[in-house]
Amino acid sequence: MSDRDAAPQLTMSHLDDLWFQVGGTLCNYTCHHCFISCSPHNDTFGFLTLDDVSHHLTESVALGVKEYYFTGGEPFLNPDIVPILSATLQYGPATVLTNAAVLKDAWLAALAEAESHSTYSLEFRVSLDGFSAATNDPIRGDRTFERTMRGIERLVAHDFLPIVTAVRTWPIEQDDEQTDAFRDMLKARGYARPRLKLLPTLQIGAEAQRSEAYGPHDRVTATMLHGFDRRTLVCEHSRVVTDRGVYVCPILIESPDALLGATLAEADRPFALTHGACYTCYRYGAICANPSSPS
Repeated sequence: MSDRDAAPQLTMSHLDDLWFQVGGTLCNYTCHHCFISCSPHNDTFGFLTLDDVSHHLTESVALGVKEYYFTGGEPFLNPDIVPILSATLQYGPATVLTNAAVLKDAWLAALAEAESHSTYSLEFRVSLDGFSAATNDPIRGDRTFERTMRGIERLVAHDFLPIVTAVRTWPIEQDDEQTDAFRDMLKARGYARPRLKLLPTLQIGAEAQRSEAYGPHDRVTATMLHGFDRRTLVCEHSRVVTDRGVYVCPILIESPDALLGATLAEADRPFALTHGACYTCYRYGAICANPSSPS
C-alpha cells in the first residue's frame, strides 16, 4: 500500500474561510524561511484581479463563507488590492497578510473609509520576525525591520490594530521572553495595545534550505486523528483561490496534488494528509487563524 493510500483523508465540514493568493508569489522581500519561496523574481503564481476575486466572492455566498483572507507574495504589490479589499467588506470580515513595507497613507485612508461603511472589520496581519534589526533582518533581509516598523506605525496612525506575526526561529522555551521583547518594542514605537501571534516554522520552500526539510516520519497518521479535533486543521474548513485554480490550503500551493479544481464547488472533496506541513498544522493547530483579541 502506498503512502498516499495509507494517509488519512480529511473532508471539509463547511467552507468557513476563503483565502485568496492575491499577491501570487511576487514579494518585495526574500525571507529565508518563506514556505513558498516568494521573492521579487518568483512569478510562479500571478496576481488575482478584482474580477477574479469578485467572481469567487459571488460564488462564496451560497456556500456560507464567514471570513476572507488575502495573502501572497505581498498583497500590496497587486494594483487592485485596495478595491479588492473594499469590495470584500461588502461580503464579510477581511484579513490581509502583509509585510507592511509598501503601504501608502492614501491606501490606508481609503480602506479605513471602506471599513467605516461596512458591517464587517478589516484586519492587517504584519509579518515581523524579530524585535530589532539584529534579530529580524538576518531572516527577512537587510533593513526590513525599519521598513516594516514604518508600515506598522502608518497602520496605527490610521486607527488599525495590526496583528504582528512572528515565525518561531528560537527554542519554544523562549516564547515568553520573545513575546515580552516584541511587546515592549511595539509600545515604545507608539503601538499602545500590540497584538501578537507566534507561528511555527513550516519546513518547506525556503525554510527547507535554511534549516531542514521534514523527515519521513513527520506525517499525520490515521491513529493520530482518533479523538482529535479536526476543526483545528486549515483544510477542514477553508480553501485558497489562486490564478491556477482552487487549492486545499495556502500552505500547499506549490504541491501539485493540492490543486482540487477550478471552482469552490469542485474543491469540496477529501484531501489526503500526506505532507509534512500537515503534521505541523496537526501539532500546533489554527496556525492560519487570527488571535481572538488584543494582548
